[in-house]
Amino acid sequence: MIESVENHNSVVVSGHRGYKSAYPENTLLAFEQAIRLGVDMLEFDLRLTRDQEIVVIHDETVDRTTNGTGRVSDFSLAELKELDAGSWFGDEFEGLKIPTLQELCELLQAYPQTLLNVEIKRGPNAKEAADRAIAMLEEYGYLPRCVFTCFDADVIAHIYDTYQLRTQGFPEQLMFNFRPGPGGTFSKMWAVGISMELLSPKTVEEFQAMGLLAWCYCPDDDKQVYYALGCGATLMTCNDPLPALRIRSQMGTHQ
Repeated sequence: MIESVENHNSVVVSGHRGYKSAYPENTLLAFEQAIRLGVDMLEFDLRLTRDQEIVVIHDETVDRTTNGTGRVSDFSLAELKELDAGSWFGDEFEGLKIPTLQELCELLQAYPQTLLNVEIKRGPNAKEAADRAIAMLEEYGYLPRCVFTCFDADVIAHIYDTYQLRTQGFPEQLMFNFRPGPGGTFSKMWAVGISMELLSPKTVEEFQAMGLLAWCYCPDDDKQVYYALGCGATLMTCNDPLPALRIRSQMGTHQ
């Protein structure tokens, strides 16, 4: 199913942490609203709690996106569930919770066509988080919908070598533990995520010549979307997917 994004005549729109610009990121509400908006893919971030539960949160700490403070890995799941993950974004979102991967998987059962960009956050237990996430996603039958992402090249290699799953990495200067040369990090990657700061027609051409899909993040207004398309990016991960979805519709470039 994820193979559909290899079609270079299509443009895939992914919701960055859900519909991040309008709803509290990495919450079930943000994910569902992104799907209802029309995105093809959801991008989300995974970490392990103290009691080895997989939760969906971007930062190493809960400070920015909840009313709590401290490292995610120092909380049990029950303790994390006591935190408010919505009111930081707006009073109307008070009471939203940090979701578990299992809760997100349950939500996704109603949306079988939605693709998943699963980012394993870098850290000492990242490989264990990847193993646990892959096992759960396989249990739900979602692996054909998934590409796995990490800024740590060792985690990318672990997922590729152990499971033969599709991975998305980043340009060398953005990755940790990058290994150059034949059999190195790029050989373990299926796609590369290019920031808007690094995106150019030359960059896209270089990665495509290596056999990698050239994706980008985060074009969030019309000018950025047109620039990304002009560079040849075939997937756009957006904080605000609206401009990309509208322009794609106007151009008639859909999966």
